[in-house]
Amino acid sequence: MAAHFSLILVLVTLISGLIWLVDVLFFAPKRREALELAQANGAQLTEEAAEEITREPMVVETAHAIFPVIAFVLILRSFLYEPFQIPSGSMKPTLLIGDFILVEKFTYGLRDPVWRKKLIDTGEPERGDVFVFKYPENPNMDYIKRVIGLPGDKVVYRNKQLWIKPACPTGENCPELEKVSQQPVNNGEFTQEGRPLMRLTEQLGDVEHDILINPARPDYRQHFYAQPGLANNEFVVPEGHYFAVGDNRDNSTDSRFWGFVPEDHLVGKAVAIWISFEFERSADSWLPAWVPTGVRFDRVGGIV
Repeated sequence: MAAHFSLILVLVTLISGLIWLVDVLFFAPKRREALELAQANGAQLTEEAAEEITREPMVVETAHAIFPVIAFVLILRSFLYEPFQIPSGSMKPTLLIGDFILVEKFTYGLRDPVWRKKLIDTGEPERGDVFVFKYPENPNMDYIKRVIGLPGDKVVYRNKQLWIKPACPTGENCPELEKVSQQPVNNGEFTQEGRPLMRLTEQLGDVEHDILINPARPDYRQHFYAQPGLANNEFVVPEGHYFAVGDNRDNSTDSRFWGFVPEDHLVGKAVAIWISFEFERSADSWLPAWVPTGVRFDRVGGIV
């Protein structure tokens, strides 16, 4: 849907801009000439009559009115910031259903809004970033996860614990496979299918963030993405790709199951929650499910 909206936005901007430009270059001068000719012939024109002669046709007037606004929205959404809504709980506790976030589009390079070719290289994802990308198995869908593995990294998911061996291009003094630090926070603040979840603080390099673990569920490693020559809970990130995992570890379909995120699928870095709505209601509520029941002002702010 986001891809279709970008295409529609580009087309509306292009068509309205062309209509306005053609009028400015060809038809507006003719209207001014008609007014000057009428005045030269000695006609006593009222203000209303003069305005009638120079008035833009309705289609031009509409294009004139919407082009600057649409062009501004296109530039803002394509190259600066784009709003997204969180539709699932795969990034709990970092992001909740009903959070509306801003994604910084220029962090990982400026791309054209239609073919998504990189125009200017401005940076790359870093371990621990929360990022939005096109789902590799269906690029029309946008996914949001956390960057766990960078190109060349080895990632192991064992007993619901991440292990990472960073890439070592030189082959000298390479780091060993190291367990990602986890510290318990609480048990039961969040639940899944009526079972309490463990909340832990995880340290990914310089990024400290919280995750959720469901001790009652297996890790389903038999369904993990399989790479030739590796155990089915081990992953080596190819060049130009990233390994993405949800913070709600037992309720997230991510790189563990479908593989890696290609660099050309990147959309941007999630940087802030600008509003957050609650949708909690009783089963007998007469309100439609999409109507918010409250605003979580305490959630507004930056994303870690």
